[in-house]
Amino acid sequence: MMRLEEKFPRALWVRLIIYVAVGHIFAAFIYLLFELGAQNQ
Repeated sequence: MMRLEEKFPRALWVRLIIYVAVGHIFAAFIYLLFELGAQNQ
């Protein structure tokens, strides 16, 4: 595990986690829009 930490700096891990979180939130928002659109028909 220490070898992985040495290869990737802490800032890269933080940025990766933020990108993954934002991507999931964006995908959930689009999914919610499609669900609401399907219910309105």
